Amino acid sequence: MSTELTLYGYWRSSAAYRVRIALNLKGLAYRQVPVHLVKDGGQQRAADYRALNPQQLVPLLVDEANGGARINQSLAILEYLEEVFPVPALLPDDPVRRAQVRALAMHIACEIHPLNNLRVLQYLSAELGVDDEAKNAWYQHWVGQGLAAVEEGMECFDGRLSLNDRPGYLEACLVPQVYNARRFACDLAAYPRILEIVARCETLPAFQQAAPEVQPDAQ
Repeated sequence: MSTELTLYGYWRSSAAYRVRIALNLKGLAYRQVPVHLVKDGGQQRAADYRALNPQQLVPLLVDEANGGARINQSLAILEYLEEVFPVPALLPDDPVRRAQVRALAMHIACEIHPLNNLRVLQYLSAELGVDDEAKNAWYQHWVGQGLAAVEEGMECFDGRLSLNDRPGYLEACLVPQVYNARRFACDLAAYPRILEIVARCETLPAFQQAAPEVQPDAQ
């Protein structure tokens, strides 16, 4: 078990949440360094953090056992963990199933999340003058459209988890997205497959220990 991993993140960041789940599923020990995305104008913009991660985003994973390698972007981190710590696997062995899992995870991380992350919501409010009601409508529209596609895509899983009897890469992306959808009062009734999978995951320690409310920087 590695004890030389450091995760820079923010308790409410769904991207950092994904990585916490993946680390827990693999049973990896890691140290957390909070980067508050709102306080002090956004600590991700501070010079010391920008020197670590020029993208000025979270999460960032540092692996001291691999020369202090710095990996940013949550899906790249998940891929890195899968390659460096292959057991237990986050992805299925079957190439078709593996591609299906990646496609759904990428839809969440690359299609739904970017339209609704903190930077976008802050820009809508501060720069475009969008009020809270309109901003929430924006959020709910894009989340609803995105989750509808995920719900349909999960039909091929026949109610199973992405690794049949256990969760992995897909669930690490899905659970944080549903958490955020609930925060913004999105109506999830139309997504029974998603809700069933999320409910199963939420009973597992790997997901419970990754939940935003139990992180050291939770407010």
